[in-house]
Amino acid sequence: MFTGLIEEVGSIVEIENLGDGRAFVIEAASIVQDMSRDDSIAVNGVCLTVTDFGSTSFRVTAVAQTLHRTTLRDMTIGRHVNLERAVRLKDRLGGHLVQGHIDTTGVVASIDKMDQGSEMWIAFPTAFRKWLVPVGSVCVNGVSLTVADLTDNQLKVAVIPHTLQVTTLWAFVVGQEVNLEFDVIAKYVESILVHNSV
Repeated sequence: MFTGLIEEVGSIVEIENLGDGRAFVIEAASIVQDMSRDDSIAVNGVCLTVTDFGSTSFRVTAVAQTLHRTTLRDMTIGRHVNLERAVRLKDRLGGHLVQGHIDTTGVVASIDKMDQGSEMWIAFPTAFRKWLVPVGSVCVNGVSLTVADLTDNQLKVAVIPHTLQVTTLWAFVVGQEVNLEFDVIAKYVESILVHNSV
């Protein structure tokens, strides 16, 4: 479980094709100092397992299903990624409950740079509209954000300068594909209503 509060921006320094899967070596300055094998880490919002690590980098593997469902399939060496370690039970939950299980990808439809931060519209498949509400939570490339506005197939987020500075959101461009994870509580509520209806 994660919070969507990014701890560090890392960069991909090595990619290894493993049949239908892929391994990534990610350079990171600080989070490797408190890392163990088998730790869960969110890479652009995707929950992956640390299989090896050193003093300045760590290795994770993505299976075919993960590559198919997320933007990890298009990663290249040198790309910057948002990183967050799993939350500890004693930590403050400053963002929202994030599983690191990507629901779908969306596309950045527009970016309006403001004096303070940016407003972005992100298009998503209409089938996922049911899990969104105005001023609810959404996770974009691992970043916990608030839904500022909403249509049937687009959501708007307002990103403050600090978030732009400490994540990869500052580098977003129109047409870019992004990972989206919707609120897990909304998914459980829907499941209860659908499967317990008379």
